Amino acid sequence: MKNLSRLLFVSVLLVCFSTSNAQDKNNPWAISLGTNAVDAYPVGEDLPQGPYFDEYFNVSDHWNIFPTISRVAVSRYLSDGFTFTAGGTINSIDKFGTRLNSSTGEEETNPANDLSYYSLDGTISYSFQDLINSQKFEPFLGVGGGYTWLDNVGAGTLNGNLGLRYWFNEKLGVEVQSMYKHAFEDYLPKHFQHSAGIIFKFGGTDTDKDGIYDQDDACPEEAGLEIFNGCPDSDNDGIQDSKDDCPNTAGLAEFNGCPDSDGDGVVDKDDKCPTVAGLKALMGCPDADGDGVADGDDNCPNESGPAANNGCPWPDTDGDGVLDKDDKCPNEAGEVALDGCPRQAPTEAVMKTLNEYAKTILFDTGRASIKDQSKAVLDNITAILKEYPNSKFSIDGHTDSVGSKSSNQILSERRANTVRDYLIANGIAADRLNAKGYGEANPIDNNKTRSGRANNRRVEVVLIKDN
Repeated sequence: MKNLSRLLFVSVLLVCFSTSNAQDKNNPWAISLGTNAVDAYPVGEDLPQGPYFDEYFNVSDHWNIFPTISRVAVSRYLSDGFTFTAGGTINSIDKFGTRLNSSTGEEETNPANDLSYYSLDGTISYSFQDLINSQKFEPFLGVGGGYTWLDNVGAGTLNGNLGLRYWFNEKLGVEVQSMYKHAFEDYLPKHFQHSAGIIFKFGGTDTDKDGIYDQDDACPEEAGLEIFNGCPDSDNDGIQDSKDDCPNTAGLAEFNGCPDSDGDGVVDKDDKCPTVAGLKALMGCPDADGDGVADGDDNCPNESGPAANNGCPWPDTDGDGVLDKDDKCPNEAGEVALDGCPRQAPTEAVMKTLNEYAKTILFDTGRASIKDQSKAVLDNITAILKEYPNSKFSIDGHTDSVGSKSSNQILSERRANTVRDYLIANGIAADRLNAKGYGEANPIDNNKTRSGRANNRRVEVVLIKDN
């Protein structure tokens, strides 16, 4: 068993040292100095030891603390967050777990006879600093092996540790950790070893051989100039490549290192016409007619026109003041209000439809007020009139022969005006509508029958034709 533990310990150290020359970062080496405390109680054993993590922070009863510098460790960064650490500690054990007081039956600190304690350990740990994205805090977790001597006996151990580093700056920090040591021999007890101290990183390299160490080199893999913290200036224009928009062509600082050959304020790499001065808005190209279309894209470079027509003015074929692009009747002179088309009047079929609607308008008996059920009819008439915005109409009112002629005349006028007012209120221009009352003068049926009188009580819509 003893030979097996020693063989395992030596194997762990050989594996660790064999990988210590792997790819590293800046300051791959670190040294730490501090003190340590040994606690053999909370390791899952019977008295004088105790259950796992029981009274883990009971410093006064269980911890054996060496008050001076008692731990020295050297670390080497491996790669991808992994670090190998070799450390040595000394201590003096004057208490070992807990015992039962034979008089009181209570547990008390179990004294030890100032046993000497030495250990050498090798650990591979993984840093979680990048994972938590912190510049100051660095939690880590490790595993490894070692050899521990307690007075005159010694044995190999399998170790696991958890710790935290806090960095004051890039190189200096403090470190605390707790390591569990599992012995391979029964005569060496399992125990925890806690430590705290300062840690210092060192050992920078100069990968690009430009005389500036990687830890201070802003471009560690590319040779550069000290004035630019190790970054290059390939075109020697006084602007480092990372800030130079044209790193291989000398230029001006005002253009982030790019040239402007034609002096128009547009750098050559963005200038579509780099040899001819132009406008920034047109990416350095000229615009002779000032219409916003670059001469190279302008079909009429000396005549102003819109971009939608390739820099040429829009034509007006029929000369009615409405450009062809907006003219619904481009070959026939018309009116602006009618999108370039000539005025058109409603057809006889449309007028017939209007009057079929008009005949169904119902009024309250002997009054000019319109019945509610006729509102839908009036809305249909309104919609048709809106389709002919340049036509004018007369709203004519008629009655039957019941009552006096004078009263029938007044009633017909009022009813015609009521319809006109409704149409105006619903969007028909007032100057397009006249209202007339004809009383009982123009019957279209026999007033001696009920159905004839009903047909004579009517409203008609008449188209007013232009003179």
